[in-house]
Amino acid sequence: MQTGEDIKLLNQKIEHASAFIDRLRTELSKIVVGQLHMVDSLLTGLLCNGHVLLEGVPGLAKTLTIKSLAEGVHAKFSRIQFTPDLLPADVIGTMIYNQHKNEFMVRKGPIFANFILADEINRAPAKVQSALLEAMQEKQVTIGETTYKLDEPFLVLATQNPLEQEGTYPLPEAQVDRFMLKIIVGYPSKKEEQSIIRQQVQNEVLPSINTVASVAEIMQARDLVKQVYMDEKIEQYIVDIVFATRFPDQYNLSKLKALINYGASPRGSINLAMAAKAHAFMQKRGFVIPDDVKAICKDVMRHRIGITYEAEAENVTTEKIIDDILKTVLVP
Repeated sequence: MQTGEDIKLLNQKIEHASAFIDRLRTELSKIVVGQLHMVDSLLTGLLCNGHVLLEGVPGLAKTLTIKSLAEGVHAKFSRIQFTPDLLPADVIGTMIYNQHKNEFMVRKGPIFANFILADEINRAPAKVQSALLEAMQEKQVTIGETTYKLDEPFLVLATQNPLEQEGTYPLPEAQVDRFMLKIIVGYPSKKEEQSIIRQQVQNEVLPSINTVASVAEIMQARDLVKQVYMDEKIEQYIVDIVFATRFPDQYNLSKLKALINYGASPRGSINLAMAAKAHAFMQKRGFVIPDDVKAICKDVMRHRIGITYEAEAENVTTEKIIDDILKTVLVP
């Protein structure tokens, strides 16, 4: 049990250790206009060691934001453009024969980096998706008979286009669950769009991103995020939200029973708690409040709730279900 003095000391540590978050936001704002929620979500994934899936129509700066974030951190960046003819070896690497040495050698694939941009992940077949998702889960890759650990931080930031279904392979629900957050990227506002036009027309070359954060700072911040105080009542609140997706009738939400096919897994509870701690950290706070949980609830839960055909017929989305749950579950 942490005392008020412990939390005060933690607040001071967080104030100092979270300075790189502000620096990264400033650098990204030089190139990315608006999209503050997407930027903060990527930073949440970075702090929690959790992978992020971005979904949005083309042209919303998803790829640009991820690439810029990698430039802002002194880390290795790798981009994989997913296509229907991609093979697992193109992602993780393979064994090649060296004629001079008369032996097989390992050629490591693009997955051996700190930041992996998996562009249009739903364009690759299931074999490739599963090779990537196995690396995401195990943080290791096996080539031939040797297993290689992936360097920390290891973060997969994937994009997918929700419009085109032709030539795509939708991610299976069980695999989507491995992404900590699923972010829906929306259109910019009128004012933001005007700024985008002005920036692109006036500048032939985009401003360069300075490296303002080190891997050591990120690893230190991750340790502090774990130390952020979460009261037992907040833990119970998270459990109630997750259980309401599984047994809605126990929470006076009987109307949702016919709309939910399956609820969130325990991975959802863990990620909800971790993301709430990261949100508190980014607010320079050493303790979690219910608003932290509410702020990240949709991003953590939207891909973990399966809806029925009845819900689809009535145009009920997972966001609407989460809204109903947050309105009904008792806030501590």
